[in-house]
Order: sequence, then structure tokens, then C-alpha cells
Amino acid sequence: MTRQQRYDAIVARFKEILPVAETELRFASPFQCLVAVILSAQCTDKRVNMITPPLFEAYPTAEAMAQAEPEEIYEYIKSCSYPNNKTRSLVGMSRKLAGEFGGEVPSDMDSLLSLPGVGRKTANVILSVVFGQSAMAVDTHVFRVSERLGLTTGSKSPLETERTLMKHLPHDVVPLAHHWLILHGRYVCKARTPQCHVCELSDLCRKHMSDIKKNPVE
Repeated sequence: MTRQQRYDAIVARFKEILPVAETELRFASPFQCLVAVILSAQCTDKRVNMITPPLFEAYPTAEAMAQAEPEEIYEYIKSCSYPNNKTRSLVGMSRKLAGEFGGEVPSDMDSLLSLPGVGRKTANVILSVVFGQSAMAVDTHVFRVSERLGLTTGSKSPLETERTLMKHLPHDVVPLAHHWLILHGRYVCKARTPQCHVCELSDLCRKHMSDIKKNPVE
């Protein structure tokens, strides 16, 4: 099987088993999506969804959050991972949005990367989820699942994985594929205990098929 044949087969299978795939973060605006994604770094979506309702009620817009003191924001998000760093990011991001972007989340990579707390992965999430652009955010799930399935080979960085996926995936599928890989990694192809016995991609998975050859069942 060539790499492109593998891509085509895996995309076709995902379309069958997971035709609808979207972020599990809850938000009501581009700004709120950006806040939630920043909070989700090394934190579960479940925890973020517990934190954000009161946070968004108090600070629904960039202009509102820009007026807050860091200590006020901290009280809302202190149960998430790295609350001090994320507090600084949220306050800085909100103030820059309010001061330089009219309170609106920008729709281009360079502008997004200029915001405090926004790296390439976060920017790609916003471009894909909010603006529907063909952008591939690579988190630990996407990185791991891509390598196991055989979509990448020996990838050394998230950026390398991103470039490989973008090269071989149809552009109109990329936003959906981002969620396919995340959800598959979150619930099936787990880091320590991959659920190969229930995986509907196992016959297409490079690692699984390689493991079978190494350890054939008698």
C-alpha cells in the first residue's frame, strides 16, 4: 500500500465511522473559542467546559476581559493546569484584541501568532474551527495517531507532522480530519493502552499490522 493509498483508505473509513466530528469545547463566539483553546493546553476539555461558563458570563467579550485584573481571571481558572501562565495569556490576549483588533479574533496565522498565549497549534485550531480554513492543528493525539496509522513516518516534530498531513489530505477534509485524529486518539488509540481490539481502523493501521506480524496469534 502506498502512502497515498493509505491516506485515501483511512479517510474513507473515518467518513464511514465518524461522519460528524467536532470540537468538544463549548463556546458561543470566536473570542470564547480562543479562550477555551488556550485553557485546554495540557488540560482536559471536560475541565475546561467546567471552568468557562462562569468565566464567559463575567467576561463574554475581549473588551470585557481586557478590563479585568489578572487576579480576577485567576479565580475563575485556578482549577486548570498552569493557571498563572494562562491568566497572563488570557489578559494579554484580550487586551491586544481590544486594543489592536477591535475586539475581533483575526482570521490569519500571522495575526493570531501575535497574540499572547497563541502558538501555532492554537492558531490552527482557530483557523479550522472558527473560520473553516484548511488548517491542521497537531496536538499529542494527532502526532501519535498519525504515526501509528502510518500517515507519517518518523516525524520529529508537530510541524513536520502538520506539513505531511497537509500534503496528503484533501484540503476540504482537513478540518474534519483534525477532529477525527484527536477523537480517535482520545478515546480509542490511547497513548498507553490503545484499544486495538475495538478499533475500526486496525486493519489499516501500520503499527497494529506490524505487531501482528511480529507476534502472530497461534
